[in-house]
Amino acid sequence: MDKKRFPNKKAVEEQKANLISADLTKMNLKGVNLYCAILRYADLQGANLKGVNLVYANLRDADLKGADLKGAILTGADLEGAKLRGANLEGVVLTGAKLINADLEGANLRYANLEGATLYDSNLKSANLRDADLQDADLRDAKLGGAKLKGANLTGADLEGVDLKSANLEGANLEGVDLKGANLKGANLTGAILRYADLQDTDLRDADLRDADLHDAKLRGAKLKGAILRAYLHDAKLGGADLEGVDFRANLDDL
Repeated sequence: MDKKRFPNKKAVEEQKANLISADLTKMNLKGVNLYCAILRYADLQGANLKGVNLVYANLRDADLKGADLKGAILTGADLEGAKLRGANLEGVVLTGAKLINADLEGANLRYANLEGATLYDSNLKSANLRDADLQDADLRDAKLGGAKLKGANLTGADLEGVDLKSANLEGANLEGVDLKGANLKGANLTGAILRYADLQDTDLRDADLRDADLHDAKLRGAKLKGAILRAYLHDAKLGGADLEGVDFRANLDDL
């Protein structure tokens, strides 16, 4: 089926109730109101969507590779299966949005608000999530290898089974999060807040946890071989953890 092209912004806005499979590649849509728009399967590659209202929009399986969505509002939007690889989502509002199985590899999500968003099984490899708000987000089984999460807020997020291999979580807030069985091998967790976090059976081999706050964290069965654990460990539960080659220097008094 041929994809329908639209001559201008006005035509797009007038037809927003039915933009299924629309060809909107590289279009300048800045300022267009796409509230509740139906954009399923739409091709928005390279489109300018800066600051656009996409609240409750249906963008399932849409192609937004390389699109500029800086400052866009996507509260409650459905982006399941959407392709957002390399897209600019800086400062975007995605509260309560559905991003199940979305491809966000290499996307810029700095300062993005993803509170309560569902990112189950999404691909966020090498994505920039610095200072992003991921409170109460569902990140189960998400792929975040090499992602930049410095200063991100992940309190209340579900990170069970997440892949954070070699990710940068410096200074991130992970207080009370569920990281059971997660892969944090080689991750940078310097200065991270991990109070009361559940890190049971988590892979923390070669991770850098200098100055991290692990007060009352659960680390039973965790793999810590080669990790730098010069962290605050008061009341941390380390029973059954693999501590071979762990660097505890300067914090033994906290055990």
